[in-house]
Amino acid sequence: MKERNGLDQQIQSIRALENRMNDSIGLIEMGEAEGDLEIVGEAEESLLSLRKEAEKMQIESLLSGEVDSNNAFLEVHAGSGGTEAQDWAEMLLRMYTRWAEQHGYKVSLMARSEGEEAGVKSASIHIVGDKAYGWLKSENGVHRLVRISPFDSNARRHTSFSSVSVSPEIDDTINVEINEKDVKMDTYRSSGAGGQHVNTTDSAIRLTHIPTGIVVACQAERSQHKNRATAYSMLRARIYEMELEKRAEAANAAHSEKSDIGWGHQIRSYVLQPYQMVKDLRTGTENTDAFRVLDGDLDRFLESALAHGLGLDDKGHDAA
Repeated sequence: MKERNGLDQQIQSIRALENRMNDSIGLIEMGEAEGDLEIVGEAEESLLSLRKEAEKMQIESLLSGEVDSNNAFLEVHAGSGGTEAQDWAEMLLRMYTRWAEQHGYKVSLMARSEGEEAGVKSASIHIVGDKAYGWLKSENGVHRLVRISPFDSNARRHTSFSSVSVSPEIDDTINVEINEKDVKMDTYRSSGAGGQHVNTTDSAIRLTHIPTGIVVACQAERSQHKNRATAYSMLRARIYEMELEKRAEAANAAHSEKSDIGWGHQIRSYVLQPYQMVKDLRTGTENTDAFRVLDGDLDRFLESALAHGLGLDDKGHDAA
C-alpha cells in the first residue's frame, strides 16, 4: 500500500504537469491568433516554470531504490587533527540538521560525544521523513574543510577532515537477523551540556557488532531499555547499509570511486579561505557561497550526485 500510494502521487503530479502544459500551449495558440502578445508572454513564462518542475521531478524519480523512501540515520566522525576536526564535525552536523529542517523532516539527536575543547568527536542523528535516506545516501564519505583556524593564535590556514555515514532505518518488512552473541554491549553515563538533560545513571548504550566491527551508540532516552532498542535498530540499519554497499561495489567494481586522499574517500571540499568554494569531487558541482551551503543549502549537490549515479547531468539529461 505504501508503494502504491507513492506511485499514485507520482502519476497525479505528472498528469497535473501535463494539464498545465496543455493549458499554456492553448493560451499561446489563442494569443497568437488574436495578436495578444501579453498572453503569449505569460504562457511562455509558465512553460519555463513547468520545465524546471519537470526537471526536479525527473531527479526525484531516481529515488526508486528499495529503501530510498525510508528514514535515515546519519553519523558524523571527526578525523585526526583534534579541535580543528571536531569543530568541523559539528559544523557538518549543523549543516545536515538545517537541511533536514528546511525540508520538513524531523531530526532527533541519538548520540553525541563532545570534543575536548569545541565541537564533537562523533554524533548521530535520526532523520524522519519521506525519502530521507534516498536524498542523503550519496553523502557517505570524507568531507574536507580549508579555512583560517579560529583556534590558531597565528591565524594560519588549516585543513580538516570529517567523515559522514548514512544508513536507512529498516522497517518491519526487511528482516536483518543479529545474533546477540555477536554483539558486545557497554553501558555508560550520557554526556551533554549539563542540567536535567544529563542522566545520573548508566542508561546510555553502546553496541559493538564483533563480526563487522560496526559500533553504534544511543543516549537519547533516559531509559536504558529504550536506548538499547534504538541502538539495535541503528545496528540493523548499519549492517543492511553495509550489505547494500557490497552489492553496489560488486556490480560496479570497474568504476570504483575509492580514493587515497586524507584518511578515507573524500567526496567534497569546502574552502572558506582564501576564497569561498564548495566543490563535489565526484560530479564537479560547485557553489561559491560556501556559508549558504553550510547553512543547509545542499539540494544542488544531492541532485547532482543522484543524477551522476545514472550517468546523467544535474538536470537528468544523458551526460554523454
